[in-house]
Amino acid sequence: MRGTRLGTLEPGTRQRSQLRDRLTDIAWTALFTVLVLWTVWSAVGAMRGTTAWVYCAVACVLLAVTAVLRAAALRRRGR
Repeated sequence: MRGTRLGTLEPGTRQRSQLRDRLTDIAWTALFTVLVLWTVWSAVGAMRGTTAWVYCAVACVLLAVTAVLRAAALRRRGR
């Protein structure tokens, strides 16, 4: 290794944009996973008779919004 140069990650390079896309994918996947787990957890709580219906509804709405935004982002990237 020569020094601390990043080289291929300099602004404007293809690797830099791929890194940005990859980090965005990881963030969206993490958010979606958390929302899926929250939705399932609150739905199970609602089935057991606890007062989790509001949490379940909010989780479902957030999950749907996230899925729509993610699909739109993927379509935009494909163009």
